[in-house]
Amino acid sequence: MRTQLLATAIALVAFGTVGASVYDAALAADAAAPATTASGRTASPASAKVYFINLQNGAHVKSPVTVQFGLTGMGVAPFGLVGPGTQNTGHHHLIVDAPTPALDVPIPADMTHVHYGRGQTEATVALTPGQHTLQLVLADAAHIPHDPAVMSDRITITVDP
Repeated sequence: MRTQLLATAIALVAFGTVGASVYDAALAADAAAPATTASGRTASPASAKVYFINLQNGAHVKSPVTVQFGLTGMGVAPFGLVGPGTQNTGHHHLIVDAPTPALDVPIPADMTHVHYGRGQTEATVALTPGQHTLQLVLADAAHIPHDPAVMSDRITITVDP
């Protein structure tokens, strides 16, 4: 009986210690996870900006077009990466010849909504000759734009033959 009580006491102490450390780790991870806003979207600093480094509205270029993505006030992290160290991060999406995507759902992946989920900050894009609109949108680990949205102005470029 005495051995049983001792074993139970050891188990309770061990469980309490393990349980506490698991609980503390969960609290720490939750505190380090990206914050969300009332909209349910991942929060971003109001000062964050995404922009085109090497292209300006009205530019004439040749295809393939190199597009460099600029970002201030936040960092770049690959798609799906969450947890400690991922606060104020996202990954780039290039919107080509399409309106700004919905801000409350994942950005679709197609020819006009190009995902750079590996954390790329530059891309080479083949575009047909003529006028094209481009816009950058930063999104969280689930491809949903931040709140407030971090997106560039839409620019128009002309691809010369």
